[in-house]
Order: sequence, then C-alpha cells, then structure tokens
Amino acid sequence: MWMYLGLLAALFLGLHNLCKKHAVQGNEAFPVLLGTLIAGFLLIAPFYISSIFYPEATKELGFYVEHIPLSTHGFIGIKSMIMAGSWILAYQALQHLPLTIVTPIRSAAPFFTFIGAIFIYKEAPNTYQWIGFFMIILSVLLYSRIGKKEGIDFKSNKWIFAIIGATFLGSCSGLYDKFLVQTLTLNPQTLQFWFCFYTILILLIILSITWFPYAQKRKDFKFRWSIPAVGILLQIADYFYFKALQDPEALILLLSAIKRSQLIIAVVIGGLIFKEKNKRKKLIPLAGIMIGVFLILYS
Repeated sequence: MWMYLGLLAALFLGLHNLCKKHAVQGNEAFPVLLGTLIAGFLLIAPFYISSIFYPEATKELGFYVEHIPLSTHGFIGIKSMIMAGSWILAYQALQHLPLTIVTPIRSAAPFFTFIGAIFIYKEAPNTYQWIGFFMIILSVLLYSRIGKKEGIDFKSNKWIFAIIGATFLGSCSGLYDKFLVQTLTLNPQTLQFWFCFYTILILLIILSITWFPYAQKRKDFKFRWSIPAVGILLQIADYFYFKALQDPEALILLLSAIKRSQLIIAVVIGGLIFKEKNKRKKLIPLAGIMIGVFLILYS
C-alpha cells in the first residue's frame, strides 16, 4: 500500500513542479515561496482548529492534529530550517534554468537518500537497486551535456550548484522524515501543520530584510493563480508521502525513487508548456532515469 501512496505523492509533485515554474517567472523567489507556504498552511489550518474545538469528530475523520511536547517542536523546527534552505536555493535556480534541466538534477535526490538509508537506517540494497541508482546518476550526467547546448555550463553556472545544494538538503530532509514519522510517531497532519508554521516564520524574517522594506520590489511582484496552487499541491503530495512513511515496512530508499516518476509530468508536459529546447534529446536520459526507477521497483 505504501508504494501506491508514494505514486500518488509523485503525481501531485509533478503538477506542483509545473505550477512552480509558472509562479516564479518574472517574480522574486522568496515572496513566491512565502505565498505558496501560506496557501498550504491555510489548507491544513482548519484541521488544527477543529482538533481544538471538535477533537473527537476530527479523530474520526483521521485529521486530528496532536498535542506534541516542546522537544518535538524543536525537531520539526530543524526540518523547517533544512527545507527552507532547500527551497530558497531551488526557487532561485528555477528562475534561471529550464525546468527540463532542474527537474532531472533534482532526480538525483534518491542517490543521496540511498547513501543515507544504507548508513543511517541500515536498509540493504540488492543488485537491481544498485544498478537502478547508478542509471539515475549517469542519466543526470547526460543531461549536463545537453544543458551545455542551451548555454548552461554545469561547471561554472552558479545556479547549477544552487540546485545541487537544494537537492542534497532535500535528501537530508527526506531521511529526517523517517525519524519524525516512525521514531517520533508524528501523524502527517501534525507534522505538516507545524512544519508549515515554522517555515513561514523563517521566511518572514528573511523577507523583512530582503523584500518588505523595498517598495519597488513589492510593486514588481506579480500574483498568479499558480502561487497558491503550488502550496496546495505540495500539501496533498506531502500528505500521501507521510502516510506512506507511517507503514513500518516502508523503505525511504524506495519511496525516494518512486517519487522520481514525477519526471514524466515535469519533463514531457513541462517542456511542451514552457517551450524549452532539446525536448527530444532530453527524453533519452529521461528514459534512463525511468528505467532506474523501474529497476528499483522491480527489485
């Protein structure tokens, strides 16, 4: 069951990536990110309110937000800082790179998760899993060669380093999620509510220095329907992902790989919508990544 939940998470993540590319075009990354988080927070805030006033009814529906100790708030705060750093780097990179370059690089996240799953959680990969992960990495390297034809030098372009950093931090957060859900036994809505709350606070501090004081920056900001859509789609994807992680048999190694199937939506549909270059050539490494994912699932 947890694999099917992982596939649902991948579906909504793919749609989320399309909306995110639309949202950041011509906009600063930080206010867009804040807008998406506020939209996601407003989606789950009613669960918190109903958990206070109608706890029994909310429990029956399966959306009860639990009371958690101060130490658990600290652990969630750490996740918020990790993901705030990842999103800030990713949104900045997305403004300067094609979606069909950004998404495949982020698809290398399972490799970092793979290493962490072996050394931290002692998850044991088999031969097919090894082959699958190396296929993903080789396919991403092939994307780098295609990227040069679009004027993107992977060795000197700072936005490439930004998206790699975002990918690494995202993988760290994924490994940390297993600890939060399985060791601290947090349910999805409790984790999502407080994670959103603390991440919004972090961004408000950043924006109070970099954006709010500047009238011209505020004037240049363009609100788009895709900004709240990003936040809502991400919350739905995260809910299915955390529900999958609640299963004691769920392997973070495999869940991370299953989520990469979002590439079909991001690369194929995104390439058509945003009219990016070399779409056919990018299908070759895309196929390599999907074969790698299939090998992991097959194993």
